[in-house]
Amino acid sequence: MSRWKPPGPKSSPYITPEGYQALESELRELWSKRQEVTLALSAAAAEGDRSENAEYIYRKKELRGIDRRIHYLQKRLPDLNIVSLPPDDQDRIFFGAWVTLENEVGEEVTYRIVGSDELYPKKHYISLDSPLARALLKKLLMMKSPLKTSLKKLGIPSLIFITARTENRNACPIRQTPITSVFRIHSSSQTSNSVISVLNKELLLQ
Repeated sequence: MSRWKPPGPKSSPYITPEGYQALESELRELWSKRQEVTLALSAAAAEGDRSENAEYIYRKKELRGIDRRIHYLQKRLPDLNIVSLPPDDQDRIFFGAWVTLENEVGEEVTYRIVGSDELYPKKHYISLDSPLARALLKKLLMMKSPLKTSLKKLGIPSLIFITARTENRNACPIRQTPITSVFRIHSSSQTSNSVISVLNKELLLQ
């Protein structure tokens, strides 16, 4: 018997254009996949005893998973707000921007602030609702403004400062939408060299 868990905070309803298109594409693929699984389930059911039919049990479980995801997407998509234009003030970090973190030895890691429905760790996408994204958003460039993240809880002082202006979008190694901009952030010399690896773990927290 599972324990009751209180509902988590509702995620922000913002998404990039390509993120929305990816969800729409996923929904179409799920409907197509559902037809295939339904046919396979019917064929497995016709084989006889369902209680010992591994194929039937597997397909039934697979169908439930597909139906759960379809139900979520059908409810979620109408509630999402597509952000396709940059804000008026582009001297501040905004939704959809790429943010580069650099420590004192020149190690860099770049992340993009996106919606909670389009997290792709391999692409270095982080959620708008993550602690670091919330700390970065609307920070003014060319100002030494400390980021109040949860790094202190991990034993590392939060001494990361924004010190450079927006770079040319065309210089960004990965370009996804017209609103993409890159911001560079340098860490204080007092910050541990391991801050980047710690941030890597922290960034995906919701």
